[in-house]
Amino acid sequence: MKKILVTGGCGMIGSNLVKRLVEEGNDVYVIDNLWRGRLAYLNDETGKPVIDLNTHFFNIDLSVGNECDRVVFNVDYVIHLADIVAGIDYVFGNQGELFRLNNLINTHVFNSVRKAGRERIKGLIYVGTACSFPLTRQNSLDVVPLKEEELFPAFPESAYGWSKLMGQIELGFLEKEVEVPCCTLMFHNVYGSPCDYGERSQVIPALIRKAVNYPEEPFHVWGSGSQGRAFIHVHDVVDAICLAMEKGWGQGYIQIGPSVCTSIREIAEAIVRISSKDIEIVYDTAKPEGDKARSADYTKAKTVLGWEPKVALEDGLKQQYEWVKTQIDSRKNH
Repeated sequence: MKKILVTGGCGMIGSNLVKRLVEEGNDVYVIDNLWRGRLAYLNDETGKPVIDLNTHFFNIDLSVGNECDRVVFNVDYVIHLADIVAGIDYVFGNQGELFRLNNLINTHVFNSVRKAGRERIKGLIYVGTACSFPLTRQNSLDVVPLKEEELFPAFPESAYGWSKLMGQIELGFLEKEVEVPCCTLMFHNVYGSPCDYGERSQVIPALIRKAVNYPEEPFHVWGSGSQGRAFIHVHDVVDAICLAMEKGWGQGYIQIGPSVCTSIREIAEAIVRISSKDIEIVYDTAKPEGDKARSADYTKAKTVLGWEPKVALEDGLKQQYEWVKTQIDSRKNH
């Protein structure tokens, strides 16, 4: 049984990961300030939390120094998911603050690990993002899958991409200096449930919300719809983290995402199809759309971890649509 801390453990990825780790017999601790995450996301099918919230959950703001020492000093492994991220409007509208907070969050978690030392901490997994890849490799619709070695020279489009890249660089220094085994997994666009589907939400949950609420809420898609991403289901991401716990140490950066780039137009049309509604799709080209397109060459993940994506996009979208619809319907009934 491993003692594992998951930062951001009440979010979409975190809550699914915590459940998997508990299921596998581990002693799991969670830090989350509940900015986007929810304690209810840690509940099992019976509505009971999968960890003891009194002893294993900590509502801590990681942007404040030394706050996480007391938890980190008590565990064997740290899986650091926590960051400030949201939909494209939020990310580009709050770049300075987002950059500042993410750097603080990362450096405080890493410093706690540094102080705990290799005698205590057996491994640290950090989650990076495909947004850290150079803009020059993501500004064409002719998609060539990204490779890890293309990360430098660095030129991310957003402060979010920069902040996550700074975390990767700091982690590299930590690994050399303290000799705590480390691993960075660079996620492409993760979707699934449970998720934030409100005003700050990312593209898939936002479009699902609009489809569920239609015609009361118009089905507006930001941008031309031609922009694309490599969408990866949360269950596939959790698989990758669990495999990294076994095989990822000292292997540098590993991308987690599919080799297929799916346009936002295809996502919007799939959601309309799943909704079985006669929805008019309106593309709002006055809104930002971010990087034009990207996908992952996941050869390294396959070779090092034995990982590849399993959940088909249509199946994942159906599952998420049902979850969001259930949430919205239950709110209406209350």
